[in-house]
Amino acid sequence: MKSVKAKSSKWINENGFVKERFEWQRGFGGFSYSQSAINNVYKYIQNQEEHHKKENFKTEYQKLLEEFEIEYDQDYWFEDLI
Repeated sequence: MKSVKAKSSKWINENGFVKERFEWQRGFGGFSYSQSAINNVYKYIQNQEEHHKKENFKTEYQKLLEEFEIEYDQDYWFEDLI
């Protein structure tokens, strides 16, 4: 994951996809879904911008952690952006 994050942030910055310098936060989360849910995942990705107007990422991430029964400590996630 370290390599993916390093190479993708370099690519984003070199291609000027964002106005400011792009950096990943330290942690990450990964969730898997069955093949039968793939269309729902595609739809989620396609509508992500609109979806996050209604529910912010932090709230959605917390719901995923709870749905997948993953223990977490909010003291260690989502650093404030500069």
